[in-house]
Amino acid sequence: MNGRILRIETRRSLAPWAGLGIAASTVAFLFLLGGDAAEDSSAWTAEWTSMAMWTRGVLFYAWPLALGAGALQGLRDSRSKMPELLSSTPRPAWHRAASLGGTTAVVLASAFAVLVLIGGVQVLAHTEYTHVGWMPVSLVGALFLAAGAVLGIGIGRSLPSVFTPPMVTMAAFMLGQLLLIQSAPLASAVSTWEEARGAGPLPGRIALLAPAIRETGETLFTLSAAVHAGQLVWVIALTATGFALLAAAGRRGRLLALVPAVVGAAVALLILPSTSEETYVLDKAAAEKVCDGAVCVTAMQRSRLAGLTGPGEKALGLMKGALGGRAPVGIRERTTIVPYLEVKERSREDVLIDFDDEVLRYARTDEDLTRALLGLGLAPECSFGGLDVQSVASSWVMGEFRMLPSAPGPAAEMAEKTARSAWKRLTALPEAEQRERIDAMRASAFSCEDETDPLDVLAGGPR
Repeated sequence: MNGRILRIETRRSLAPWAGLGIAASTVAFLFLLGGDAAEDSSAWTAEWTSMAMWTRGVLFYAWPLALGAGALQGLRDSRSKMPELLSSTPRPAWHRAASLGGTTAVVLASAFAVLVLIGGVQVLAHTEYTHVGWMPVSLVGALFLAAGAVLGIGIGRSLPSVFTPPMVTMAAFMLGQLLLIQSAPLASAVSTWEEARGAGPLPGRIALLAPAIRETGETLFTLSAAVHAGQLVWVIALTATGFALLAAAGRRGRLLALVPAVVGAAVALLILPSTSEETYVLDKAAAEKVCDGAVCVTAMQRSRLAGLTGPGEKALGLMKGALGGRAPVGIRERTTIVPYLEVKERSREDVLIDFDDEVLRYARTDEDLTRALLGLGLAPECSFGGLDVQSVASSWVMGEFRMLPSAPGPAAEMAEKTARSAWKRLTALPEAEQRERIDAMRASAFSCEDETDPLDVLAGGPR
């Protein structure tokens, strides 16, 4: 297929309109629901891997649209009532299949490339860390759209009915949703309640045949090479089946056209992983430690190190004065997965931070950041929450009560109310007993025993 044929087919087909619709709707979807890079490090415009994951995620509806648009395009010959005329010409059927299917595939893949380009421009404005590990994720996404268009054209030509495009679109959407729901999530996205409802790796490898993937919410994790390889085999098989359906002349040819899809699915299932641990892997280059003195972050967050170092060293100094030899001696970014509602990794030697922690996200000044680091170091969260006890603990070190930065709302108001009450009770005690309460609170926070609330311990409850 040369450039002249591509231009002619583009003008004759509805591919440009389909590409424009998919590109516009996916961009609007991501800008509305893809998060704000200023507040969330896993937003679609915050980092390259996050951008690739989010753009793959929108295929849950973009791929059925591509399949339906292709099916509508495949009705062109039957609507023109010229199948017999075309079959009598000496031009091979696969020539017509290549020109029609190739044009639509190129246009829809280009629409996905536009989406990635828009996201990439935004990412460049928000991060200094660049890498190429995200490219396979996006490349497979573009190939999925192209394969969907070609397969849709083949189905439309094989089943020339006005009901074919909407039926194909709805069937693809429902099947994709089923597979996406049953796909293995990243461990941090799993809660005990979700596991009880059956969310998990069933049906395992089959779920990874879906074009869309779950957005992980973890910037340091990406898809494994086995996922890329298996999905690439599946995409090639779908494309081959689509072209075979376009070139098929009879019922037998259409049945034989299904062989590539069946074989491709079997091979892909042998390659694809079946668990979340094998599906999502740590990006070791992105997670490499970058330090300035005692303050360390990952290579991905290198741009934040300069702003973190000053407040971090001040917080470490203040904790040294308050706790003596039991104080943390460093600050480092957490690089492990923290399952939802489960105990987070903790360390008495280092203050472990996550830039998506609420108190760090909403820190606007160096003093906010120092207080936030004090709270995280003195009273690390067990699973979620902890704004009240961290505010009291950091205020005790600073000598003045002040709530840590957080999202406004009823939860923050309730946390401030309980924190003020605990602060009054704590500061009413003699200094020696205040130190005892701080030590008991830290012991409670590190043990994470359900029956003991660190705030109660700090305010004078059971120790």
